[in-house]
Amino acid sequence: MSLSPGDALTSHNFGLQIDGVMVEYLAEVNGLSIEQDVIKHLSNSAQGRPEVSLMPGVQKDGQCTVVRGMTQSPAFTTWINDSITGQMSTARKNASIIMMDYQNNPVKRYNMRNAWCSKIDASALKAGEAQALTETVTIVFEELVIE
Repeated sequence: MSLSPGDALTSHNFGLQIDGVMVEYLAEVNGLSIEQDVIKHLSNSAQGRPEVSLMPGVQKDGQCTVVRGMTQSPAFTTWINDSITGQMSTARKNASIIMMDYQNNPVKRYNMRNAWCSKIDASALKAGEAQALTETVTIVFEELVIE
């Protein structure tokens, strides 16, 4: 059974691709947004009345946070380490957050150009607890394109 027109996606299956390779399935994504400047143009009409036009300006850079299970994903870990140690020639990557349907078919992409990791937080460690360990990673990017 596939999605019918008008059906909304569910939020249970999504992952992170770096340079076209799926490196991680994620537990959570927050703050994924596009924003651009608004240019206000003031002029007068032929009748002498003031007119205001709003036009799109430059798209702003952005950031999002992703939460992943603490795994041994070498590609994602290398990307984080390159970013944190300032090796920007290898840290700046094109990355995508990919939403998938219940059959794991990609249905929507958020493509981030020149993305890199600016922060990482490990979950609390508690002796005797039986919970999954996670890492929260802040990803910054220069441009976001939705497909």
